[in-house]
Amino acid sequence: MTGSMAKRLNQIGVENTEENRRRYRQLLFSADERIDSCIGGVIFFHETLYQNSDDGTSFAKMIKDRGIVVGIKVDKGVVPLAGTDGETTTQGLDGLAERCAQYKKDGADFAKWRCVLKISEHTPSQLAIMENANVLARYASICQQNGIVPIVEPEILPDGDHDLKRCQYVTEKVLAAVYKALSDHHVYLEGTLLKPNMVTPGHACPSKCSSQEVAMATVTALRRTVPPAVPGVTFLSGGQSEEEASINLNAINTCPLGKPWALTFSYGRALQASALNAWRGQKENEKAATEEFIKRAEVNGLAALGKYISSGDGSGAAGQSLYVANHAY
Repeated sequence: MTGSMAKRLNQIGVENTEENRRRYRQLLFSADERIDSCIGGVIFFHETLYQNSDDGTSFAKMIKDRGIVVGIKVDKGVVPLAGTDGETTTQGLDGLAERCAQYKKDGADFAKWRCVLKISEHTPSQLAIMENANVLARYASICQQNGIVPIVEPEILPDGDHDLKRCQYVTEKVLAAVYKALSDHHVYLEGTLLKPNMVTPGHACPSKCSSQEVAMATVTALRRTVPPAVPGVTFLSGGQSEEEASINLNAINTCPLGKPWALTFSYGRALQASALNAWRGQKENEKAATEEFIKRAEVNGLAALGKYISSGDGSGAAGQSLYVANHAY
């Protein structure tokens, strides 16, 4: 099944079965109305779209009844690009139109497709940049033909010892290529979202950066490449700790540069790590786990408005780095 869920459950010593995955998702989806104001959409896996809560209500209906939009991951994972230094493209275009039509019928209104690029001395290569930009554009075009809003996700991995400047430079090159491809493919930008990495130094970079520096580099890269027609940018957390991801998002929203798009979050690990840790697969921990999830959702809701004041507590689970090398899922 999904690599992401397997990793999440393995981490807390819970067997990766469909029932355990269902129980975990139910715990998140049963969070009370406090999350309704901070979570606008949920990205489902194929499996999730067809799962139900204990009382037989489909997860999709549970979510939609609260005014939250259902999305679906539609790519089929990364595959190697021959002749490159370990670079990849993403598969899944075959049969995508039919799948989109079916998902739309089954309640999904948006989709996500992840491409991955890595920074090293020789990468990303021009080939990898162009190939991934084109596959994202083709995906976006197919989604729109089926009434699905595409989230375009060109993730530049945080692996490596590159500095902030290099990440910014590469992010600009990649985003410029993506928007050129979207234009070439006649994609309607007002009906898309961008899910990029924040601009940060590589995980092995000796010099660390302040959240203000991350924000400045990130917003500058976006201003240079992302047309104002794009309504929203939903950042991925890319292995930052929960707290770091929230603080950086807040800094991005308080950054003193013009920002024509909504700048918000589409976090996986950085919304769920504390909840997973609290749950550990135990029924009696469900309430506590849901509370942890609500807490992170509220914090990020504030950060997306530039209104989060951190307690400066990086000590607990929220301060733990969630970095996974070569994040393939």
